[in-house]
Amino acid sequence: MQPTLVLTVIVPLYNEEESLPLLLDQLYEALSDRHLHALFDQPFSFEVLMVDDGSTDGSASVIREQIDCRPEVKLVSFQKNFGKTAALAAGFNYAAGEYVVTLDADLQDDPFAVQQLIEKLQEGYDLVSGWKQKRRDPWSKTFPSRIFNVTTRIFTGIDLHDFNCGLKAYRRNVVKSLELHGEMHRYIPVLLHWKGFRVTEIPVKHNPRRHGKTKYGPSRVFPGLFDFFTVLFITRYLRQPMHFFGMLSLLSFLAGFGISLYVTIGKIFFNEAVVNRPILFLGILLIIIAVQFFSLGLLGEMLTRDTSTTSHFTVRETVNVEKEC
Repeated sequence: MQPTLVLTVIVPLYNEEESLPLLLDQLYEALSDRHLHALFDQPFSFEVLMVDDGSTDGSASVIREQIDCRPEVKLVSFQKNFGKTAALAAGFNYAAGEYVVTLDADLQDDPFAVQQLIEKLQEGYDLVSGWKQKRRDPWSKTFPSRIFNVTTRIFTGIDLHDFNCGLKAYRRNVVKSLELHGEMHRYIPVLLHWKGFRVTEIPVKHNPRRHGKTKYGPSRVFPGLFDFFTVLFITRYLRQPMHFFGMLSLLSFLAGFGISLYVTIGKIFFNEAVVNRPILFLGILLIIIAVQFFSLGLLGEMLTRDTSTTSHFTVRETVNVEKEC
């Protein structure tokens, strides 16, 4: 069934009671702009999905009050705090618009950037991410974020400056193809790029936080690091696990072989003792580890070949192609 709405705006939130009334005022003002309406070839309609990630303040009550006078506002409320990734996944699941925009509820994202994001999306892109060029946050947030962005850009080869900006615009088929878990929301551009979607970014305005305090601190570092390795593996080596484990096996074997050769040469030419030398045990251990890595890669290749070979790519369109009966 085709979507009946033009635009879905998803707002994940956690304890943002003070920010919500002004956020919705700004959002409705931005969505009433006639220039935004002119971008679509059908009557403009929208919904605002407020995803309450288990707030313990009055955020849900504020949203219910807004629903009374603004029927486009909808509420999805979690039983407890599951994290931003779960909130976005729920929003994507319920989204009915042809275009989907996400933004944070802390008033730092600019709702008036929606028009720019949609315009860029209509140039043929599947995801347009915001780029907070002038970020209004303390160094305790900006410095780790800069390291994260540089590291992700280097290892993934995706030329974006701000992977984790909450302000993004998607096509509907794109969000329906996403499978999010853990804290994968930071790597959505990477996951979509791997699936073959076109990803880009545009500079957006970033505002200082007006109310409350940030929900993200140093505790995010290690989960984010683990998710980084997960994403790196599934985007580069999921279909070719031997390329990953084989490289580790090769490095381990060369190191172990080199150590063993060094000990052997010492014994033959310099009559050095071999028994009870820790370096010899290290060489043997590295060779054993190399065999284990190679075995893991081989098992991974066997399991991969046993799955569908068509599940890793995305088809943009087909012309005069019929499915086999």
